[in-house]
Amino acid sequence: MSTSNQSNAAAVRAFRVLETLAEAGRPLAMMDLVQALGLPKQTVHRILTQLTDAWLVTRGANDKLYECSARVRQLAVNVLMHAGPAAARHLLLEQLVEKIGETCNLTTLAGNDVIYVDRVETEWPLRMHLQPGSHVPLHCSASGKLLLSFLPKERRERMIETLPLRAHSERTITDRDVLRKELALTRRRQLAINNQEHLQGLIAIAVPVMLDRNRACAAIAVQAPVGRVTLDDLLAFVPDLRRAAVETAKTFRE
Repeated sequence: MSTSNQSNAAAVRAFRVLETLAEAGRPLAMMDLVQALGLPKQTVHRILTQLTDAWLVTRGANDKLYECSARVRQLAVNVLMHAGPAAARHLLLEQLVEKIGETCNLTTLAGNDVIYVDRVETEWPLRMHLQPGSHVPLHCSASGKLLLSFLPKERRERMIETLPLRAHSERTITDRDVLRKELALTRRRQLAINNQEHLQGLIAIAVPVMLDRNRACAAIAVQAPVGRVTLDDLLAFVPDLRRAAVETAKTFRE
């Protein structure tokens, strides 16, 4: 095999390792990767060492579990924000804002936060200014609670136990058992509600963008100040949000 072909093969194997870690949704041991990839243990160990040295993979506290680094997660977010389907997603948000008359956004998970992949602001003078790339907490935002509720049980429980449940308003959920119940309800109805939990005076609802029956890759949300609308006003637009989510999901499969 030529040097060029060897380099290409090595790059593909490294990508497969990253892809497997990303799809797992939890840290993996080296032997998990060996079994999933069907590669020799020595090969997987060498790839993991290279990826760790490049800060593309990080190791857990016990140094036996591997996961994608913040650098890889940021790369994924940048792809979502700027790659080809981004224009189609933005158009869907614009159509929602035109119909609802309130700010709509597309979000996804980024570590222990929610990150805004795209956002279309309403023309109303009273609104919250957030740019794509902004982060908000998981436990007190509609999108955050929604995406957290759809995580695999083991990963979801690990995050519930480790998230700093800081109070951002008097309505923020700061009790872990209360949060568990909220997430169970959110997953069951496939709808999340933020009733002034992040910022006093701001309400929001969110629906999932589903890759398949069980996996949510993103969330579409609408938010507004309580002085202008009520939660019931926003909930009346849930069918519109769900239709936009179905169309947005198609862009993640292209």
